[in-house]
Amino acid sequence: MKRVLYIFSDGELKREGNTLILVSEEGKKVMPVETVEGLCVFSEVTLNKRFLEFITKKHVILHFFNHYGYYVGTYYPRGYMNSGLIILKQAQHFLKDEWRMGLARAFVYGAIANMLFVLRTYASRGKEIREQIALLEAQMGKIQGADNPAQLMAVEGQAREIYYTAFDAITENPDFSFEVRSRRPPANRMNALISFGNSLLYVTTLSEIYRTHLDPRIGYLHETNQRSFTLNLDIAEVFKPLVVDRVIFALVNRGEIKPGDFSDDLEGVYLKERGRKKFIQAFEQRLAETVMHKGLGRKVSHRRLIRLECYKLYRHFLEGEPYVPYVRTR
Repeated sequence: MKRVLYIFSDGELKREGNTLILVSEEGKKVMPVETVEGLCVFSEVTLNKRFLEFITKKHVILHFFNHYGYYVGTYYPRGYMNSGLIILKQAQHFLKDEWRMGLARAFVYGAIANMLFVLRTYASRGKEIREQIALLEAQMGKIQGADNPAQLMAVEGQAREIYYTAFDAITENPDFSFEVRSRRPPANRMNALISFGNSLLYVTTLSEIYRTHLDPRIGYLHETNQRSFTLNLDIAEVFKPLVVDRVIFALVNRGEIKPGDFSDDLEGVYLKERGRKKFIQAFEQRLAETVMHKGLGRKVSHRRLIRLECYKLYRHFLEGEPYVPYVRTR
């Protein structure tokens, strides 16, 4: 089974035969390419064209993160599943306002519905968040009234602000109080966790898109412009509550992530390397967790759910099958 490898050691990435090698002060780490789906690099590494040619041939996607652990870019190998027809269909759905708004509304609906699922789950465990649930339910009613993607983004943004006000009630931990959403830089530990988790989900979704015929550069809720990839941002909105936020609540409520796992300086609050490793371990475990899929009649992992979302979009573009976002109900 292929997996994503996370690299924290400085060194040189090389090809040796049919194997990926990381040479660092800690020695030589061997990574058989048949087992590697993607690489996430958090350290300072060097590599050469021979290495890039090899991972292109093997369809290994390479993501880079900066000193603070946040996503900065991707080496996206040549699209080996590219389809000119799909690109044309995606462009048609972007250019026709009615079609684009249908998809954008679906992404926002999926995002808010899954926020509600998370809040209802914790309300059933005795958390006092009934007010936030009622406000989010009212926010759902604003989706159809939005006239353009910018208005939909505002609806989704307001919903997320409401949703975030429930975080303190869910965690009940003053060391991880939410206060207000802040991104660049994160102003506190909770914001640092959200930003880091969202970055991981964006690259995970991008990697899943790469395994399909879809073009990640054409999004519908997030504006398609000079930004390299936007479709992964659209799809990730649906899964943030189910993956990233559940990881955060588990880490905080179990006491697995601690204040000492963060650095606090003039540029904001960030996870230290050991904190990132804890988060990544929990994130990968969450992606591997399975849930019952009603349509398939069997359990699938959260990672597979993201790939299935891509396939639904593929059928929507090619066959006209209505796109209905994944919404967790139980």
